[in-house]
Amino acid sequence: MVGCDCDVCTSADPKNKRTRASVLIRLAEPDTRILIDTSIDFREQMLRHRIGRIDAILFTHHHADHVFGLDDVRTFSDRQGRIECYAAPFDEKWLRNVFGYAFDAPDIPDPGGLPRLNLNVVRGTFDIDGARVIPIELPHGPRVSVLGYRIGPVAYLTDCNGIPDEAMEHLRGLDVLVLDALRPQPHPTHFSVGEAVDAAERINARRTFFTHISHRSDHEALAASLPENIQPAYDGLVVKVTA
Repeated sequence: MVGCDCDVCTSADPKNKRTRASVLIRLAEPDTRILIDTSIDFREQMLRHRIGRIDAILFTHHHADHVFGLDDVRTFSDRQGRIECYAAPFDEKWLRNVFGYAFDAPDIPDPGGLPRLNLNVVRGTFDIDGARVIPIELPHGPRVSVLGYRIGPVAYLTDCNGIPDEAMEHLRGLDVLVLDALRPQPHPTHFSVGEAVDAAERINARRTFFTHISHRSDHEALAASLPENIQPAYDGLVVKVTA
C-alpha cells in the first residue's frame, strides 16, 4: 500500500509483495495462453515471469487495477498480430472509449507502436482454441457486476462479494478455485476472508486459492488460519491441473 509502513508492507517475506490481481492460464493441447485482466502491473508481471506470448485476454471488469496495463500488450501484438479480447457489454464499451486506439489500429506491417487487438462482447459460453470458456456473472457490490470465468476444471472469481445460485450451477466439480478474499474485515464490494471461506466451502473445489489480498493480511498468518484445502495465492504461484 502506497505510503504505508505496516508490518505487511514492510515485511521481508516475498509472499507479502503483491502486485495487482491477474492470472495466466496455459493450456497443454494446443499450447494456448489465456490472460485474465491486464492489471496496472502488467508490464512488471510479464517481465518478472518471462511471458513470451499471449493468445487471448479475458476481462473481468473495467476497474483501473484490472485494465490499465492494456497498452503494454502492444509488444505481443507486434510479434503475433491481432490478439482476441473478451469483455461483458458494458466493459466492452468502456474499453473502446478509453483504449479505442488499441482496437482501431490498421493491419499494416508497422502500425506505429499501436496495440492491435480485437474486442469481442461476451454474451454466453464461447471457445478459445477448443477450450470452453464459461462466463459467470457475479456481484461486485450493489452497482457493479463482474465476470468470473471457468475453463475446464478451473474457475477464477475475483472482485466479488457474492455467489448467486445461478453461478453455483457452473462451479460444480472444480479442481481449482481462485477466489477474492480482500481482508479480514467486511468490505462493501469484496469478500472478507471469512465470507470467502464460507463461499469456498459451498463451492467445494478440491483446491482453493485466495486472491486480491490486501495489506491487512500477512501471508503466513493467513495461511495458518485457513482450512487445509484453502491457501492464499502469491505472486508467481504456479498451479498444475490435470483435466
